[in-house]
Amino acid sequence: MASESHTTTDHDEIRSWVEEHDGKPARVRGTEGGEGTGVLRIDFPGGAGEDQLEHIGWEEWFETFDDNDLAFLYQAQKASGEDSTFFKLVNR
Repeated sequence: MASESHTTTDHDEIRSWVEEHDGKPARVRGTEGGEGTGVLRIDFPGGAGEDQLEHIGWEEWFETFDDNDLAFLYQAQKASGEDSTFFKLVNR
Protein backbone atom coordinates (compact mmCIF):
# COMPACT_ATOMS: atom_id res chain seq x y z
CA MET A 1 0.00 0.00 0.00
CA ALA A 2 1.32 3.46 -0.88
CA SER A 3 1.31 6.36 1.53
CA GLU A 4 -1.27 9.01 0.79
CA SER A 5 -0.41 12.72 0.96
CA HIS A 6 -2.19 15.95 0.09
CA THR A 7 -1.22 19.59 -0.37
CA THR A 8 -3.68 22.33 0.48
CA THR A 9 -4.04 26.00 1.34
CA ASP A 10 -7.62 25.58 2.63
CA HIS A 11 -7.75 26.81 6.23
CA ASP A 12 -10.69 24.58 7.17
CA GLU A 13 -9.02 21.46 5.79
CA ILE A 14 -5.75 22.22 7.60
CA ARG A 15 -7.43 23.01 10.91
CA SER A 16 -9.63 19.93 10.70
CA TRP A 17 -6.69 17.59 9.99
CA VAL A 18 -4.57 19.13 12.77
CA GLU A 19 -7.36 18.98 15.36
CA GLU A 20 -8.25 15.38 14.40
CA HIS A 21 -4.67 14.53 15.40
CA ASP A 22 -4.81 16.55 18.65
CA GLY A 23 -2.39 19.15 17.29
CA LYS A 24 -2.21 22.84 18.17
CA PRO A 25 -0.93 25.79 16.11
CA ALA A 26 2.45 26.99 17.35
CA ARG A 27 5.63 28.87 16.55
CA VAL A 28 9.23 28.08 17.40
CA ARG A 29 10.28 30.09 20.48
CA GLY A 30 12.79 32.84 19.75
CA THR A 31 12.07 33.08 16.01
CA GLU A 32 9.52 35.89 16.24
CA GLY A 33 10.84 39.35 15.54
CA GLY A 34 9.56 42.81 14.76
CA GLU A 35 6.03 42.24 13.62
CA GLY A 36 6.64 38.68 12.43
CA THR A 37 5.14 35.64 14.10
CA GLY A 38 8.23 33.50 13.52
CA VAL A 39 8.62 29.94 12.29
CA LEU A 40 5.29 28.11 12.20
CA ARG A 41 4.83 24.59 13.51
CA ILE A 42 2.07 22.28 14.68
CA ASP A 43 2.52 20.87 18.19
CA PHE A 44 1.35 17.25 18.39
CA PRO A 45 1.28 15.22 21.60
CA GLY A 46 4.73 13.73 22.16
CA GLY A 47 6.35 16.32 19.88
CA ALA A 48 8.88 19.05 20.65
CA GLY A 49 6.73 20.45 23.45
CA GLU A 50 6.37 23.83 25.06
CA ASP A 51 10.08 24.24 25.85
CA GLN A 52 10.67 24.76 22.11
CA LEU A 53 7.19 25.67 20.87
CA GLU A 54 4.78 28.41 21.88
CA HIS A 55 1.10 27.90 21.14
CA ILE A 56 -0.58 30.66 19.15
CA GLY A 57 -4.12 31.17 17.89
CA TRP A 58 -5.33 29.90 14.55
CA GLU A 59 -5.95 33.46 13.33
CA GLU A 60 -2.29 34.44 13.86
CA TRP A 61 -1.06 31.12 12.47
CA PHE A 62 -3.11 31.43 9.26
CA GLU A 63 -2.22 35.11 8.81
CA THR A 64 1.48 34.20 8.81
CA PHE A 65 0.77 31.14 6.62
CA ASP A 66 -0.93 33.31 3.99
CA ASP A 67 1.51 36.25 4.27
CA ASN A 68 4.37 33.85 3.48
CA ASP A 69 2.54 32.14 0.57
CA LEU A 70 2.77 28.73 2.21
CA ALA A 71 0.93 25.50 1.48
CA PHE A 72 0.35 22.61 3.87
CA LEU A 73 1.57 19.21 2.70
CA TYR A 74 0.36 16.38 4.93
CA GLN A 75 0.42 12.62 4.93
CA ALA A 76 -3.07 11.19 5.38
CA GLN A 77 -1.70 7.73 6.12
CA LYS A 78 1.56 5.82 6.15
CA ALA A 79 2.32 3.13 3.57
CA SER A 80 1.42 0.60 6.27
CA GLY A 81 -2.08 2.08 6.43
CA GLU A 82 -1.53 3.62 9.87
CA ASP A 83 -2.61 7.18 10.61
CA SER A 84 0.14 9.80 10.23
CA THR A 85 0.94 13.20 11.70
CA PHE A 86 3.63 14.01 9.13
CA PHE A 87 3.29 17.47 7.60
CA LYS A 88 5.50 20.04 5.97
CA LEU A 89 5.00 23.71 5.13
CA VAL A 90 6.02 24.35 1.52
CA ASN A 91 6.00 27.30 -0.87
CA ARG A 92 2.88 27.66 -3.00
